[in-house]
Amino acid sequence: MNAIITASDLASALTGQQPPVLLDVRWQLSLAKTPGEPPFDGRKAYESGHVPGAVYVDLDRELASAPGSHGRHPLPDLAEFGTAMRRAGVSSGTPVVVYDGGQGWAAARAWWLLRWTGHPDVRVLDGGLPAWRGPLETSVPTPAQGDFQPVPGATGLLDADGAAALARSGVLLDARAGERYRGEVEPIDPVGGHIPGAVSAPTNENVAPDGRFLPAEELAARFKSLGASEDTRVGVYCGSGVSAAHEALALAVAGIPADLYVGSWSEWSSDPSRPVAVGADPQESERRAGRSAGD
Repeated sequence: MNAIITASDLASALTGQQPPVLLDVRWQLSLAKTPGEPPFDGRKAYESGHVPGAVYVDLDRELASAPGSHGRHPLPDLAEFGTAMRRAGVSSGTPVVVYDGGQGWAAARAWWLLRWTGHPDVRVLDGGLPAWRGPLETSVPTPAQGDFQPVPGATGLLDADGAAALARSGVLLDARAGERYRGEVEPIDPVGGHIPGAVSAPTNENVAPDGRFLPAEELAARFKSLGASEDTRVGVYCGSGVSAAHEALALAVAGIPADLYVGSWSEWSSDPSRPVAVGADPQESERRAGRSAGD
């Protein structure tokens, strides 16, 4: 089953015999803003206009637990996640389509969580809300209660030790911007750099200028050039497990299964005992990190 759906196919599906449950997960990473500028409000954006029938899901509150030692967006409490999904009308036997404001990161986080907890039919609207050409509504629907019961483990999950091991034995992709991977800048976390042995693979290179994914064959070629294929164990991380979910989605489109390190760099860099690598060459940086760790 394809992990993404076009806007035209979604419009057709919504008029079919078994229309999908629609989840609106609009969210933006909150970085430094102009003094006095309010933070992005996903619910307000949803209430100003959404795909008819869509239910708003709050990434920070329903798709993650509170920030802490396991990163800025740790896994949500599964009971609370299940309650949120059932409130939104999600059932195990009903297809689900998730969208966001166009970046795709937040929608991919919801996609990954639902897949990880056992939902068999979840897709992301390719291009997000900007790709939708149908009408919008402002009324908030009250869907029938769903029956989805999350059972973790259907897809791969990495912890810090697992990510470090995979960087040595397989391919660990770093989905952040290249300058953060190289350690040149770090706007959020305690230190810049990357997990030793990880390969830089910015997730924005998986999409066209309109935010839609590149064709599957182009994605497969890109990942192959980075050492990732269906014959290799692949993992991915980012800053806090959100944009990495988008990279996992791109890998799925390319036909390559991937594990996700949800804690990502925000967890890794919070522990000063873990080695930090810098620079563009994964092998050279690994040697440098190894020497510094032994000082």
